[in-house]
Amino acid sequence: MFAALLGMSAVFILFLLRLGWLQLAPAAPAASVGAALRREAVAQRENTIVLDTGRGDFVDRHGLPLTGETYKALAVFPLQSGKRGAVSDLAKLAAVLHVPTQELERWMASLQSPSFWKGTGEQAPHRLTDQQLESMKGIHIGGVRILPFHSHYPLSLQAKHALGYVSQHPERIRALYANELSAGRVQLSDVIGGAGLERSLDRLLRGAGPTAVSYYTDGEKGPLNGLDMRLTGPNNPYYPLQVVTTLDRNLHNAIETYVDANGLREGAVVVLDAASGDVIAMVSRPRMSVFSLTANGTDSANHAIRAATPGSVFKLVTAAAALEAGLTEEDELFHCNGDYGHYGLHCWKKGGHGRITLREALGQSCNIAFATIAERLEAQQLAITADKLGIGRLIGWNEPDMFAPLGQPLRLLEEEEAGRLFVAAPIRRDGGLLAQTGIGQRDVRITPLQAANLIVTLLHEGRVIKPRLVSEIRYANGQRMAELPRQTSPSKYGRIAPETARTLLRGMMAVVADGTGRSIRQGTWTVAGKSGTAETMRSGIPRNHQWFVGYGPVKAPRYAVAVLAEYRPPGTVNKAAALFRGIMDLLAAHQ
Repeated sequence: MFAALLGMSAVFILFLLRLGWLQLAPAAPAASVGAALRREAVAQRENTIVLDTGRGDFVDRHGLPLTGETYKALAVFPLQSGKRGAVSDLAKLAAVLHVPTQELERWMASLQSPSFWKGTGEQAPHRLTDQQLESMKGIHIGGVRILPFHSHYPLSLQAKHALGYVSQHPERIRALYANELSAGRVQLSDVIGGAGLERSLDRLLRGAGPTAVSYYTDGEKGPLNGLDMRLTGPNNPYYPLQVVTTLDRNLHNAIETYVDANGLREGAVVVLDAASGDVIAMVSRPRMSVFSLTANGTDSANHAIRAATPGSVFKLVTAAAALEAGLTEEDELFHCNGDYGHYGLHCWKKGGHGRITLREALGQSCNIAFATIAERLEAQQLAITADKLGIGRLIGWNEPDMFAPLGQPLRLLEEEEAGRLFVAAPIRRDGGLLAQTGIGQRDVRITPLQAANLIVTLLHEGRVIKPRLVSEIRYANGQRMAELPRQTSPSKYGRIAPETARTLLRGMMAVVADGTGRSIRQGTWTVAGKSGTAETMRSGIPRNHQWFVGYGPVKAPRYAVAVLAEYRPPGTVNKAAALFRGIMDLLAAHQ
């Protein structure tokens, strides 16, 4: 027994010596192990809450925030029941938060990890008002602190499809961040950009890490008086980054409010700067909820860059193709009796337009005249002219070779659709296909972004500009990290003649002066444009896509605008045209 006890004592002494060595010895391996043990010991008694994820934010062209806002919020750390202090203070806090005391007490008791208080129906931490902050002075509750919280998507700022959203997407993390994942710098549970600029710039926006607060408790989950809280975060003056967009926040929000008030349930509005092609506003409906992407009445898809049947808007391309091929002239006369005579094609105006010139046909959107013109063309001629005008191909800003900050090519709107003219190149000449394509039906698809940019192209006498959504990216200290310069997007087939562009612009003036758009003549600015009504189906029920694209003011164009109202009942007034007029008046007032 004596020998056994002596041996156990020796082993115990060896353990003590080893522990002393790990804690005190200066050798690097032992020191690192000792530090690891100390960290583990601390981790057992600390609770951490993130104040700022460190993700970069967006601002508009004037520096106004589009995402990101810091405000005071109430953080609650989990403690054992009875360790929070006086019940009277808890009752006072409940009164300040406008919540029953028992409900607040139950919520605190249920916490397994630190959390910010959220009011009823709130999806982000509750913003404490100045009055609430004043009323909370003198209230002392264990594990309850008022902390600055940086919300990437604050409720006070409206979500925008062009910016996109962030979400958990393990499969995408595996595909894009394999190296970072294996090195432990990225976790499968991390949130990454899921759409829009959040997606295309995700690698830059991720930042240098979160800022967090740790709150220490003892072994019985009571507050450790004296240690209180510790702030940790990256010490990097360059991050998080700030992305400067070309959007105008106040104007964008005004357009959103206007289209909602005037019943645009599905569709899009794109506003481009007529001189530069920069995107001033890009509105999509239904709205997007960044807190619940599948919530009823919401849609995360950006309808502004999703292709839809254009209807008569495409007649601008058909006219350009015929003019470029020398197959028609602005003053050529056509006869419209309302019935084309084959392919089941009719004019929208019962009885027809009678004798009508090409310019008048564009103003009146005559199906007969444009079906006649389209049948003179070859399919390839239509396709080439569309390409010259930036139709049927991706048109948004991109850097195809190498965007230096990323070390790879960059496309700002990865979800942008190219659209099309034909499902497949016709093997032989098909008059019906040409006639229906010429009036913007059959297989033709374009996006509202392409439609607005088509107007910019015509205003620039056929020079195609890539619509830009970001102008520069800045470091946290304000220094410029990268500039995204304006770019053109020339077609491999060249460009249309300046006179062709001027002819189409005169036709758009006729649309508003005495054509299908004359209902929007009255307004602050004189405008020009082209209407369109495209036949489509939804769940077997006939519906129309209603369009209006144009520019204003006519004498000195400042903006190009495309409006799409999707899936409207047949026979209803063109809502897109009415919205176009109202948006132009908003633009005129926003000077």
